[in-house]
Amino acid sequence: MSEQASGLLYQLNLVNEDSILAAADCVKKISAEKLETVRFLFVDQHGVLRGKSLVADAAASAFKNGITAPSSLLLKDTSSRTVFDVWGQDAGFGEDVLTGAADMLLVPAPETFRQLPWSPHSAWVLCDVVQNNGSPIPFASRTLLSDCVEKLHSLNLELIVGLEIEFHVFKLDEEALTHNQGGMPGLPPKTLPLNQGYQLLGEVAYAAAEPLLDDLRRQSQLLGLPVRSTEVEFGPSQFEFTFDPAAVSVHAENMVLFRTLIKEVCARRNLHATFMCRPQLPNCAASGWHIHQSLVARDTGENLFMPRNDGQQGNDLTPQASGWLAGLLQHARASSILCAPTVNAYGRYKPGQLAPDRIQWSHDNKGSMLRAILKAQQPASRIENRAPEPAANPYYALASQILSGLDGLENKLTAPLPVSTPYNSDSLLLPESLNEANEMFATNEFYKSALGVTTCNYISGLKAAEWQRYISDKTDWEQREYFSLF
Repeated sequence: MSEQASGLLYQLNLVNEDSILAAADCVKKISAEKLETVRFLFVDQHGVLRGKSLVADAAASAFKNGITAPSSLLLKDTSSRTVFDVWGQDAGFGEDVLTGAADMLLVPAPETFRQLPWSPHSAWVLCDVVQNNGSPIPFASRTLLSDCVEKLHSLNLELIVGLEIEFHVFKLDEEALTHNQGGMPGLPPKTLPLNQGYQLLGEVAYAAAEPLLDDLRRQSQLLGLPVRSTEVEFGPSQFEFTFDPAAVSVHAENMVLFRTLIKEVCARRNLHATFMCRPQLPNCAASGWHIHQSLVARDTGENLFMPRNDGQQGNDLTPQASGWLAGLLQHARASSILCAPTVNAYGRYKPGQLAPDRIQWSHDNKGSMLRAILKAQQPASRIENRAPEPAANPYYALASQILSGLDGLENKLTAPLPVSTPYNSDSLLLPESLNEANEMFATNEFYKSALGVTTCNYISGLKAAEWQRYISDKTDWEQREYFSLF
């Protein structure tokens, strides 16, 4: 403890006795497993992992003193362009805050240590991001969600989440690696499908893809991810993994790790994996990210969404389920920028496509934005949000669910009646473009209060820059921007 007390992280009050002991255990594992490198990573504003790979002998110092990285990494859009004025005195976050591309500090979270099964000489450690003086950055991904979870816990509540994640895997045909194909972003690779499409849950289609899906499942399980199922999805080269339920912060982390794992393992097979919502390729089906959510009392474990009796009809919901549904519905338009943060996502909101196009709920209809799967004596009773896209930053998206749902509870909102024909109702439409969604978020008083004006301006500023680049270039912008990044 005395040696750790001399470290920068201890001096800045960023570690405690428990985390110091956990870090010491990590250092022992690194030595015992004869690891060569440790990748200290943070989740950026787009939900992408970035960081530094340190040699094993440097890991102890990283746990003790943190790792520095340019703060401008937090100020870049999806093309890696810096969109805030870092060379002035104030980039929009206060004088001399995140300016000059000065260093920020990565604070390793030792409990996230995971040896990589596909690269066993290396390991991942996720980090929290703070300013170099130790003060928090409110819009840093892990910090933002952690603050929301604390609000839940203060009310004796826990949000339990289950994930359904759709994605594509293609054969690489041409990698676009000539010098003139690089850029911000570079040209996307040319690809070929692995299989014919429109064979949802087809056994023969699954058998053909089984060697790949087995590899992805095994690597996921070895990394500690709670895989529940692996499935052939609707379109060519489209698959879905589902995860067992877990606490919301656990699944935010799992989502980021899973996406990164899939891309890295596929790349080693000369395949291209993408979580881009709608790859701009012939016959490609759109991919969604369905968030199943249950509200649980922390002290008793009771599922507060579970109906009290059989035969509930219409709007006869528990007060918690009704309030949570109402909150998600009321803030759905402003939440869209957090759940569907790409230009590409908004083409998915079409009638009859197993995706929502308007803001409503049903008891069990996959055309609705919110699908309430609620039965008496069923502890798995839950609400499914079908609007998010798989390229979303999971920390931001899941934070939006907490904040919206809690607002419904705290203000005792009541859910409207459910719909039975979701594509033929007079419900309010979801935003039709990233620009429309961003304007709703930027002017939304609820999110300004819940997240703070600085955080809202930050997120809307990033998305405004992305939109402006999109409307100025109408070629294959979406494919270049997202096909490789996500």
